Formats: sequence, structure tokens, C-alpha cells
Amino acid sequence: MFSGSTMTTMRSTKKDTCLITGGSGYFGYRLACSLQSKGSTVILFDVTPPVTGPLPEGITFLQGDIREYPQVRRALSGVDCVFHSASYGMSGREQLNRRRIQEVNVGGTQNVLEACVETGVPRLVYTSTFNVVFGGQVIENGDESLHYLPLHLHPDHYSRTKSLAEMAVLGANGAALKSAGGSLRTCALRAAGIYGPGEQRHLPRVVGYIERGVFRFVYGDPASRVEFVHVDNLVSAHVLAAGALSSGREPSAAGEAYFISDGRPVNNFEFFRPLVEGLGYPFPTLRLPLSLVYFVAFLTEMLHRLVGPLYNFQPLLTRTEVYKTGVTHYFSLAKARAQLGYEPREYDLAEVVQWFRSRGHGRKPGGSALGRLLLNALLVCVMVALALSYLPGVGG
Repeated sequence: MFSGSTMTTMRSTKKDTCLITGGSGYFGYRLACSLQSKGSTVILFDVTPPVTGPLPEGITFLQGDIREYPQVRRALSGVDCVFHSASYGMSGREQLNRRRIQEVNVGGTQNVLEACVETGVPRLVYTSTFNVVFGGQVIENGDESLHYLPLHLHPDHYSRTKSLAEMAVLGANGAALKSAGGSLRTCALRAAGIYGPGEQRHLPRVVGYIERGVFRFVYGDPASRVEFVHVDNLVSAHVLAAGALSSGREPSAAGEAYFISDGRPVNNFEFFRPLVEGLGYPFPTLRLPLSLVYFVAFLTEMLHRLVGPLYNFQPLLTRTEVYKTGVTHYFSLAKARAQLGYEPREYDLAEVVQWFRSRGHGRKPGGSALGRLLLNALLVCVMVALALSYLPGVGG
């Protein structure tokens, strides 16, 4: 049975033309398919086409760069709702490319907002992140009353620019539309880490570490808790938000931010245990101090800053990734439930394991217990040596 909120959303999106920035990505494409199934015409706006093959009827791809305002303006002409999910620098070595992060996350968002006003787009749903309020401090059951983390406290430029972009999006709520009358209505959905079968940003990196024997340790307090969001739950939240912004009365979602997750805080490493063991690998028993791992991540980032222009290697972890995976931070869904009608479904990693196994991943015969022990010892020695090398010299 559909709730009243869901039925309102389905009616509101039935004949809409929706544009998704970053639409060729994993989340963007899943959102497009959901909107198309409800009767919307959908435009995927991205620098590269989706890798899914032929697009379903009702979904078209428009190639363009969010950093180029003329391209953004042309793309938004005739659009009823923009889902702005394009971003850069979320994880890995991308986090260290400050210039591109700034151009895409801040400059691109400004282009989208300006184009909405110029072309008369009445609604914009922005895909934000937990990181706008989190920078390594413990947060338990936080809510939307939390202030933005001061910009200088962010350990990475991605989080800093996502904060700036969200502020701009919510600040643009109520802006007068130049060509169509009325005003722009905006909201922001602060997403947890996304997972699901076929996710291409985080899970392949995790599986790569598992298969190369790098995932030999965990870190931090075993009682720490973080959150994730299944891609279909995040899609549902975006569809509901678009419907809330199109309400005939003054929509409660306009100018608001919402935390979106599965609503089930869990230890980061325990969350991935089914994936590790489902692919046939032993779950690590070695636990390292969070401070040591954070320090090694810091040294790795410094090394990347020096040699990155010549060799753009993939860091094992960045400082932000250490915080996000090892420090408790989870949030209440009360506001999203009350104002959007959001109710997450329960998912697990079974589909993810099946997806990787169907593509040839999984432990192959071979490898010895002695080899695994030696690799564990080597990893610990490298981390300790790096930490000791940074200590001030003694004597002299």
C-alpha cells in the first residue's frame, strides 16, 4: 500500500522533465530509472555517457561539463526539476585534487543555481553529505540543528566544498525565476556512504584491497558506529524530496536539509564482514590504533603532494577516510520521516557479494598461512617505522 506522501510524489513527478547532473554515475542512473518508471522524462547530464548500454525509452544522455555555464544553461532549458548530484573528490586520490574539487563542487553548483534562475527551473534537489557537519568528532544521533563544521576544521577539500555548495543551494531557496515567474525551491539531502550491487566508486576499491591482501587489519574502537545508505533508499529520498518541493501549498522541504541513511548504525568493519567472508577471505583479527592509521594517512597525503604530479598513486587511505570509517557519527532520520515521508527499507550485502562473484571475484586456491602472517607483520612494521620516522631526533 502506498502512503499519502508516496502517492503525492508519484503524481508530482508523472509528467515532469527532470535533469540529473552526474547522471551517468551509479546513483544518477538508478535515480533516472526510478523517475522514468513513474512517467518522467529524464535527461542525464554528464561529461561521459553511462556504461549501461542503450538507455531506456524516456531517458536521454546530454554530454556536457558542469564547469561550463553555457552548457549548463542550455541543458536546463525546459526542465521542471534538477537533481544536482555531480561532484568530485569524494575518496581516494581524487580527494587530493583541490583545484578540480573547487571547480566542480563550488563552481559547478553556482552554474546550476544561476541557470535555474535564468531558465525558470522551479525545483532543485541537491545531493549533499554527512561531511558538512562531521570532521572527526563523535556525533551520536545528531540532527539537522547541528551547525556546519567550521570550514578550516575540515581535513579535506571535498567536505569543505560540499559545505559551501550546500550553503549556496539552501541560500538560493526563494530566488525569483527570471523567465517563468515564481521562485526557486531547493533542498539538500545529506547522504551516508552509498552501497549496492554495481556501485563503482567505493566497493571495487574495497574488494581490490581484499584480493591483493592489503585488508589485513582493522582500526579504531570496535564499538564505533557509522552509517550507510543503500542506493535504492537514497533514490527514494530524492524522489520524495522532489515531490515535497512541488506541493501546492508552501512546501515544508523548501530551504531544508535532511540526513538520509538506512537508519542502522553499525561498526564500519563489521558492515563489510559479509563481503569479505562472502568472497572467501578471512576477516582480519589485527586491530591498530586509530591515531596510528590517521598519522600514516597524513604522511601518505604529504607524499602524494610531493610526487603526485609525476606519479598519481592511489593512497591506501586518506585522513578523511580514516575518520569516516573509524569515528562514531550517525544521525536521526526523524526530520526526513516527518517532512518527506522517508522510510528506508532493509538491505544487506548479499546482492553485492553475488554481483562481485558473478564477475569472477572471490578467493582463488593457493596462498599459505605463513605468507599471510608475514604480510601482516610487514604492514605493521611499515606503519610503525613511518610513525617513528616523524618523531623528533634524540641526542646529538
